Amino acid sequence: MNVHRMTSPRLPCAGFSLLEVLIAITIVVILGSVVGINLLGLPQKQKVNAAKLQIENFKTAISVYEQDNGFIPTSQQGLAALVAPANTAPIPRHFAPGGYLDKIELPLDPWGNPYAYIVPGPAGKPFDIVCYGADGEEGGENFDADLSAW
Repeated sequence: MNVHRMTSPRLPCAGFSLLEVLIAITIVVILGSVVGINLLGLPQKQKVNAAKLQIENFKTAISVYEQDNGFIPTSQQGLAALVAPANTAPIPRHFAPGGYLDKIELPLDPWGNPYAYIVPGPAGKPFDIVCYGADGEEGGENFDADLSAW
């Protein structure tokens, strides 16, 4: 028996050409790099915001310390006087149990550096609290810029 097979005419392959694939890859790379560049600064912005928040916490703690004791910590006593009673004059008479911060130890800035506590502060202010930014040094721009209480 002679059976003839029916063959269908060849249809062109459905798919993407090399040029179309290259264009799609190029678009994905461009979008990825734009999004990536914008996300690179995000952790640093969060650290700046965290430092600003901590400075505000210090200001509030110093205000409560002053209300309890009638004076603010001296430069020599520093911010450590907010977590443990100072042992140098003037000695606080009404130190709050547990201190004035919700931490047992004095927190460092988000970059791991200590905050600077300056008495008296600028422009007649009683004190200043300074975070020296990402570089940990005075001055700077962008994420290296100093953050001050005032």
